[in-house]
Amino acid sequence: MQLALEFDFAEVGMKRWIQATMAFGLASAAQGADFTACNDAASAPELKTSLCAVEHVPGDPSGLAGSPVTPVSLFIRKFPAEGAVRGQVWLIAGGPGESGASFYGILPTLRQAFPGFDLMMPDHRGTGFSTRMCPTEEAVGSPGGASLAGAEWGTCFQHLNQHPSHTRQFSQTNAAHDLKLLLERTPSKGKTYVYGVSYGTQLVLRTVALGARADGLVLDSLVPMQDDATADLSRRSLVTDRVGRALLADCERRVSCGRHIGEPIEPLYRRVLARAEQDPSLLANVPGKDLKRFFGALLDFPEAARQIPHMLKELDEGTDERLKKVVEEVQRKAATLGGFPQSSPSTPLVILISGSESDLQRGRTQETVQREEAGLLFTSSIPGHLVGNPIPLYERDDWFARLPERLPPTLVIHGTRDAKTPYDAAQRHSAALRKAGPVTLYTQQEGGHFVLWADKSCSTEEVMQFVLGADAPTRCVSVSSHD
Repeated sequence: MQLALEFDFAEVGMKRWIQATMAFGLASAAQGADFTACNDAASAPELKTSLCAVEHVPGDPSGLAGSPVTPVSLFIRKFPAEGAVRGQVWLIAGGPGESGASFYGILPTLRQAFPGFDLMMPDHRGTGFSTRMCPTEEAVGSPGGASLAGAEWGTCFQHLNQHPSHTRQFSQTNAAHDLKLLLERTPSKGKTYVYGVSYGTQLVLRTVALGARADGLVLDSLVPMQDDATADLSRRSLVTDRVGRALLADCERRVSCGRHIGEPIEPLYRRVLARAEQDPSLLANVPGKDLKRFFGALLDFPEAARQIPHMLKELDEGTDERLKKVVEEVQRKAATLGGFPQSSPSTPLVILISGSESDLQRGRTQETVQREEAGLLFTSSIPGHLVGNPIPLYERDDWFARLPERLPPTLVIHGTRDAKTPYDAAQRHSAALRKAGPVTLYTQQEGGHFVLWADKSCSTEEVMQFVLGADAPTRCVSVSSHD
């Protein structure tokens, strides 16, 4: 491939840090950054009360990346508490590759879950406005914005391969050192809690394993233990299929749903798939034109996912009106997470950490993945993306799969219909964590991934009860919803 752009990572990394420092103001690294009014506070209603800061941290705190490495700056957005301040909550996004912008759109839910707490939303290294793996190509002002586009793919991946030390410095352990340092540099007059979602739970637990201290943890959609060979990312389609089949079986058990469908759902589904092979126009309004993958992704939206049997019935009858309505509903729901300049996940970081930390079947081929998925009804794109990594991965360090020796009071909130971080794996992980400290598991029946967003229901009150204790109002009673 002919590459159109050449640049030096060290030079660009330093320029990026200087620009960020000038934009937001940077205090002494030993004292921590001062929060000042954000430049973009007027750009969206969600941001109007926010304050911003940039922290300068070591480029390779673990010492395993090699040299040379580039400086790293971390962007943090703070939403001050409303009323009397009880303390602070650090909110750690998932992905890997997502920034703190994942939380901006659910600010009212977070204020309800953590009343009286300053909400601290960092962009961990490699994401958002923090130092990026490809600073030029992933810059907000680049042709693709924060996402890679066109020739940016080639120039980005070429330099990540040419500068393996730079690539390795974006490891999960280095990100955990960053979070530990942020907690130490930002003391609170009240209590300090750390909330993580999905991959963020893994990052939070590694941070605690490194010795970080907090008054409590809230782990939303807890990832499997890293050595859990039944639920790593290479098996994501198997996990997705199991959850999807459970949803279909639930429809068949319920009189109203089963009666409406009128026949066993799996043969119906396979009939639709066979028809689509002969007549691709049947999937004209299916995103990606892949029904298995579309339905697999739909499991993240529990209300919409319950429409899958009904969509299948209509597709079998040659119509897709319900499907089009569901797609519109899902788009509206996804939009609640916000379309901020730094919202796009970092693809290089996703590839790096997923391949280095969460793939227990390295060396698989696309043919292997295709054979595995041939008989499934619900699939994920993740196993295919793990094949043939285009950038150098890093070797797992001593912190891989290590549980914290001491754990503060911890609340795990998890949905039974989570197709990304499976519920049974979260149960096993929670049980293992109890050896290090008190862990409570709150189960959202039929809930999906990212509970506070997808199925907040009683989970918001559960979190509030956890952080406020005796000061919290009476808990609500969770009731499973049906069609």
